Amino acid sequence: MSEHKDNDEQWRDKLTPDQFAICRLKATEPPFTGKYADCKTPGIYRCVCCGNPLFDSDTKYDSGSGWPSFWDVLSAESIVEHADNSHGMRRVEVTCKSCGAHLGHVFPDGPKPTGLRYCINSASLDLQEKS
Repeated sequence: MSEHKDNDEQWRDKLTPDQFAICRLKATEPPFTGKYADCKTPGIYRCVCCGNPLFDSDTKYDSGSGWPSFWDVLSAESIVEHADNSHGMRRVEVTCKSCGAHLGHVFPDGPKPTGLRYCINSASLDLQEKS
């Protein structure tokens, strides 16, 4: 991620404290608290840091997890997946390919057709509504 990382001061100026903690320090928002957890508005979810298009609302579903969940990414070129063995768990972290922002994790327990659940923090997303 270091090749994408601006200095912390620039990110602190651009992001809210919650967005900074999640996107730059890999924190996680509490379940059922994010503004997009129950959102049904059509549109494209973009990276809150750089605007990179990440997810289409057409792939969003209610996983019951408390975080926005998607069964596919907008483009395989928009994200990077990393092994995450923190907190005594084996997970796959999802980051923005453009700026390296931490988005959330992907799990193999989603619906068809992909069988994936991209479990994403609302604070890392910015919804561009379809007109």
